[in-house]
Amino acid sequence: MRIILLAGALLASTAPVLMAAPVRGPAAPALHGRLEGPFELHSRVYPGTVRRYWVYVPAGYDPAQPPNLLLFQDGQRATNPNGALRVPEVLDSLIARGEIPATLGIFVTPGNRSAHYPDTLGMQNPDDRVDEYDSLSDAYSRMTLDELLPAVARRWRFADDPRRRAAGGTSSGAIASWTLAWRHPEAFGNVLSFIGSYTSIGLTLAPDGRPLAYGGDLYPGLIRKSPIRPLRVFLQDGRDDLDNEHGNWFLANQQMLKSLEWANAHADAERRGGPRYDVRHAWTAGGHSDAEGGALLPDVLRWIWRDQRPADADVTRALAGSQQR
Repeated sequence: MRIILLAGALLASTAPVLMAAPVRGPAAPALHGRLEGPFELHSRVYPGTVRRYWVYVPAGYDPAQPPNLLLFQDGQRATNPNGALRVPEVLDSLIARGEIPATLGIFVTPGNRSAHYPDTLGMQNPDDRVDEYDSLSDAYSRMTLDELLPAVARRWRFADDPRRRAAGGTSSGAIASWTLAWRHPEAFGNVLSFIGSYTSIGLTLAPDGRPLAYGGDLYPGLIRKSPIRPLRVFLQDGRDDLDNEHGNWFLANQQMLKSLEWANAHADAERRGGPRYDVRHAWTAGGHSDAEGGALLPDVLRWIWRDQRPADADVTRALAGSQQR
């Protein structure tokens, strides 16, 4: 698989850096930590819906020392032991090797309009996914912050510092993660966005053509015209991603990157104090698939929490250089 990285070096270096070998093999190894669930959550924010979630508890979990938090959308795919992401396995391996801090993982599905989550759905998308993930409203954030996290916290503690919390996902799960952090940087300071759907999926029109709700294609303009949030963001998309009635995914992700970079440059030019976006990206050769995000995931997690790793860890990992094979 060919992966083109245009992120820029993490440290001052122009030499190409080869991506680390994946931390997972063809068969999922036994976890050092444990994956609990699935649990069901009935939402008041989205009445009539139910979602499933799983919790990865790292080995040596100590409530007196709350671990970092990774919230990942589309939990049914994120936890699939035969899938491209295998996020619990990635966390487990990186934590065991001391390459990222102890991290609690929450993997949540979108809501389904039913009394109980259907076992027959498998890896398919629940029917409330678009309304929850692709909306620019605060509803999904409120469900996450007011319902999901408190439900998990009743049993497991986790960090409340936004710098120690990350939200991630693929496709519409990526824009849902971005919206959560964009609206609530006091709660989540890091975003992992793979093949993000920053397009007009959420746009709905009245019969006369007036917009009733807007889609994620507005974000580049919002980023340019809004105060900078203290966010660390990783963007990945494939050059052969979707191009349909909702928009062009690769162009949309490039617009997101350019807007984040412009916001930083504009603030610098005006000599404004305050935060800057800490952003890296990878433009890959594939299409609308979890595969390339899954291959990058170990290095993205290392980069997200690079300033929280053990002092003797190598902080010059990948996510740098020009062209990788």
